[in-house]
Amino acid sequence: MSDATFLSWPFFDDEHRELASALDAWAAEHVPDGEYDDVDAGCRALVRALGRGGWLRYAVPARFGGAFEDVDSRAVCIVRETLARHNALADFAFAMQGLSSAPIVLGGEAEMQARYLPRVCAGTVIAAFALSERDAGSDVAAIAATARRDGDAYVLDGEKTWISNGGIADFYVVFARTGEAAGNRGLSAFVVDADTAGLEIAERIDLIAPHPLATLRLRDCRVPASHRLGPSGDGFKLAMRSLDVFRASVAAAALGLARRGLDEALDHATSRSMFGGTLADFQLTQAALAEMATGIDASALLTYRAAWQRDVEKEPTTREAAMAKLTATETAQRVIDRTVQLHGALGVTRGTIAERLYREIRALRIYEGASEVQQLIIARATLARHREDDR
Repeated sequence: MSDATFLSWPFFDDEHRELASALDAWAAEHVPDGEYDDVDAGCRALVRALGRGGWLRYAVPARFGGAFEDVDSRAVCIVRETLARHNALADFAFAMQGLSSAPIVLGGEAEMQARYLPRVCAGTVIAAFALSERDAGSDVAAIAATARRDGDAYVLDGEKTWISNGGIADFYVVFARTGEAAGNRGLSAFVVDADTAGLEIAERIDLIAPHPLATLRLRDCRVPASHRLGPSGDGFKLAMRSLDVFRASVAAAALGLARRGLDEALDHATSRSMFGGTLADFQLTQAALAEMATGIDASALLTYRAAWQRDVEKEPTTREAAMAKLTATETAQRVIDRTVQLHGALGVTRGTIAERLYREIRALRIYEGASEVQQLIIARATLARHREDDR
């Protein structure tokens, strides 16, 4: 069992502590501790299980079946940290339901919200967030896919790639260029059902830590104008607001993986016989464990500071969430690398937990804003604050 003393910190209410305990017990019984042979089937099963267990209620507001009046960032972080510690695919399944439905929560008409969000909450549909393109990852303003108004519909053309849940989703939130202005001011968001004519899966993408991923192709893909989310041209704002809600939770997922790595390192170091003692008796091992534990606590403080500030202070947390994501993902990479090193040959043996964690952590330093992008966000916000203070 990972160290849970962080739950006594003043960031949390009793309901958060109860959530962490209940979800940990549920995951121990219902979430496999290993990878699925069929990742698509495994992800579908996890979404259904999370829905039946009531855990997807933390991904949507109460008016659509959620647990809180508004999505509670601390609860989302606790769910993601706990699930990631048990199985990274379970964390992925939860996170994509939340991120992909956020634009509908923020910009959807009432009929659209009622049609999709209760089913997302119940785990009876799988959602996907289709923002990235081959030349538009961190640079969202470079999106080339287009959406042309044609009477009471929009016609979408282009490609989207690196789309999580691509190939298994029941609907996609697609961002395309409607052309109101240049750059990021001319984008809009649309809900596109997976069976819409003109939408096809161009390619499935195989990752080192498997989860459903694909390239989508849109050819004369016609969707009702009512499927546009928010005002035309507001797609970039909608995407950034959605990502801001969930960015701190990426840090929480990294925390879960890091805690599992430290658990594995501690178990191995204290049981591995070496030179008449154990691996844990050596000062170099103790120094490594100290750095791992300290990095995890520092990451947790930044992560739950950002979540608390959003929930309680009701303040923008772009800078704080960027700090959390940057620190937690980079720290988790170092922690898990050290876990592999302490395991020696076992650490690079296919099928061991250390080896699996090593593959699972790497993508978190890239998606939802690479570490370098987080550095720019932090620096610009810090400079802006300094200039404001000097006035």
